[in-house]
Amino acid sequence: MRFEASPMNSKRRNRRRNKKVSVQGLYDLCKAVFDECGPGIVPSQEDVCRLSSYLEKMRPEELGLSPSMPYFRHMDSDSSPPPVTYLHIYQCPKFSIGIFCLPKSAVIPLHNHPGMTVFSKILFGSMHIKSYDWVPSSQTSDESSTVMNGEERLAKVHVDAVFNAPCANSILYPETCGNMHCFTAITACAVLDVLGPPYSNEEGRDCTYYDAYPFSAFSGGMNVLSEDGEYAWLRARTEIPSSFKLDVNEYEGPAITER
Repeated sequence: MRFEASPMNSKRRNRRRNKKVSVQGLYDLCKAVFDECGPGIVPSQEDVCRLSSYLEKMRPEELGLSPSMPYFRHMDSDSSPPPVTYLHIYQCPKFSIGIFCLPKSAVIPLHNHPGMTVFSKILFGSMHIKSYDWVPSSQTSDESSTVMNGEERLAKVHVDAVFNAPCANSILYPETCGNMHCFTAITACAVLDVLGPPYSNEEGRDCTYYDAYPFSAFSGGMNVLSEDGEYAWLRARTEIPSSFKLDVNEYEGPAITER
């Protein structure tokens, strides 16, 4: 049986679909969503859905962004990855908003987000994302340690795939959904990032980078896999990878008014 939508209902749906989004609206929503949050405290599911839905509607032009901008050009001729540019939009103790601009072949190395809830929206382009979560020792079938040599720690792959804009947002949590991830630009691409709360050296939320090793490299006789999936050993680096170059620029798109 077929039901025809009434003209009034169609108009209402179109108004909701076409509702204007803006960087100011994103700031206002983030301020409300993260108001009661802090390190390790995740917004309510309702607020996560509200913010994710708003980000889904964001387009490059609403942020004053275009693939023709110089941030997305790979000018160097050597084989090292091109630099990544971060456009700083806003930051307060509760949350931060910014855009990562990656030329083709640019890489953001594997890193973590301690105590954070992070929303990432690919505005345009194609990107490979690989992410991990730590494996608790309680999940190993022989309850063996998930730490090798005091340095390598066992992690499970959460995502290992290529994403092409437009696509669903990536949302990660303090301990789940790929809290550690790395980005590789297949084409020039831009990623709108919302972090709650932002990194803070003073509050112990520094960014840690990792090297990843195959599970077989250190597994020995440990029978870990009480569930299906791909595993790896991650070793924290003592410094930022030398191949990673990040330029921080001020955002020059539509302005935010704090209120």
